[in-house]
Amino acid sequence: MAKKYDFLFKLLLIGDSGVGKTCLIIRFAEDNFNSTYISTIGIDFKVKTIEVDGKKVKLQVWDTAGQERFKTITTAYYRGAMGIILVYDITDDKSYENIQNWMKSIKENASAGVSRMLLGNKCDIEAKRKVSKETGEKLCVCRQQLAKDHGIRFFETSAKSSINVEESFLSLARDILQKSSKKPGPTGREVKITSSAEKKSSKCVLL
Repeated sequence: MAKKYDFLFKLLLIGDSGVGKTCLIIRFAEDNFNSTYISTIGIDFKVKTIEVDGKKVKLQVWDTAGQERFKTITTAYYRGAMGIILVYDITDDKSYENIQNWMKSIKENASAGVSRMLLGNKCDIEAKRKVSKETGEKLCVCRQQLAKDHGIRFFETSAKSSINVEESFLSLARDILQKSSKKPGPTGREVKITSSAEKKSSKCVLL
């Protein structure tokens, strides 16, 4: 039986407990939102096939537990991931501060050259924003200064209001597809694809 997709990409979402990783995945895979989700225990995944630049890409999106006690389980899944999405909660500055620790975990456990993306989730809760606009601007400046070293794409998202969820996953899938297409083919020649214009997002790095 022929495959119904051209590429299979494994994505991993990581970040502190409660930042909305599960909600983002459910919104992306099922276009649904439920505010009563309980904390993920261990690891889970959803699958969705999307079209990227004319190619059918099957995304296997893995949802990890943010609690420290599950760290041994979740880090075992880093190695096979082609893309890793780091998520923090804009209403919880501690969750952003901890992104550095998650980045360290990627460096220690993931494959070299894995594509990464940073999402500031819950942007619909503007009244409870802890990462103020001034602080956000400062953080963006810091990210831009190091962008040449890391080149991590950044979106502010809302699983509840469906803001930038589809766009962020599509953007990461396109980045991975473009990386894959540039690997030498059987003849040793570089294979290139033409991509459509990307939606606006910012490139950033983590402190």
